[in-house]
Formats: sequence, C-alpha cells, structure tokens
Amino acid sequence: MKLKSIVCGLTAVVLSFFTGSTMIAEPFAGASFYDFTMKTIDGRDINFEIYKGKVVLVVNVASFCGYTKQYTGLEEIFQKYKDRDFVVIGIPANNYGEQEPGSDEEIKEFCSKNYNVTFQMFSKISTRGKDKHPLYQFLTAGGGNELLAGEVAWNFEKFLIDKKGTIVSRYKRHIEPMSEEVVTKIEEQLSK
Repeated sequence: MKLKSIVCGLTAVVLSFFTGSTMIAEPFAGASFYDFTMKTIDGRDINFEIYKGKVVLVVNVASFCGYTKQYTGLEEIFQKYKDRDFVVIGIPANNYGEQEPGSDEEIKEFCSKNYNVTFQMFSKISTRGKDKHPLYQFLTAGGGNELLAGEVAWNFEKFLIDKKGTIVSRYKRHIEPMSEEVVTKIEEQLSK
C-alpha cells in the first residue's frame, strides 16, 4: 500500500509538471483541520479547535447557483444531528460562475430569509486559484489522502471531517446533503 501511494504521488507530480494541470492539488503543510482560524459571516474569529470531537461537514456555498437549494438539505441534516456533535460549516465563495457576488451581510440575509440557515456560516473566501484560502489548500490536498485530493469543481462540494480532524469523505456538488450516501457516512462517523 505504501509503495502504491509513493507511485501515485510521483505520477501526479510528473503529470502536473508536463501538463501544467490544475486538477492536482498543491501540497499543504497544515497537519490538521484544527489548525485553522477563520472569520464567521459576522466577523468573529473561530479557531477550529472548537470542532474537536465533532463530525463536521464543510461546504462551499453560493446564493445564485443551480445547487443553492441544497441549503435546505444542509439545514435539515444539521438539525437532525446537531445534538450528536455534528456541525455543518457553510463557506461562501465566488469562484464558480461568480454566483456569490454579495457581501457577507447580503449572504447572511439571503440565507436567513430564504433558507432559515442556523448552521455556522463563515466569511466569503476563495476556494481555488492563487488566492485560495489555506483551509481549502488543506481540503483540496485531501488532508494528506491523495484519494480525496483534487480541486473543487463547483459550488456545494462537501468534505466530511471525522472527530479527529481527518477528511474521511468527499462529495461532489450533485450529491444532496440528505442522500443515503452522505447520511450513512455521517452516522458511521458519529457512532465512533
């Protein structure tokens, strides 16, 4: 298994060198999900150490996307499991089709008014490109797991973090928050 990881890693490096591919995530030195501090949508700093011992679903969100309706499922799954140490983190980004152009205040109002969002929303960041936020450098590097590495393709991509701060699963935009695939994995992690 270790040899396979080395070969895969070397292949990715060689391919990225010759193709200039942006699909291969750059490495990130962050050791853990808990190494990050971010501003909430209200401007407060939150150190991710508060999420130790919790299962966390991190989602890049946008107000004017075909997948924006997933706010309903995100709120539903948050309400279903919040009493069992489960957290949803919404992170607005304007990187995909410029579908999140608003200010933090406008985004907060939109989410509250249209979807009654009560899960934690953070300040708008960049999730790709030269100004990619360090959290997304960590997430798109797979947290050290090359099977989970790769750039975020669009809004509403989801990363599931276990109680130890490790990325355990990743879901593309078309996977609904309340899908059997997501719910089963969340329940599996909550039972550990």
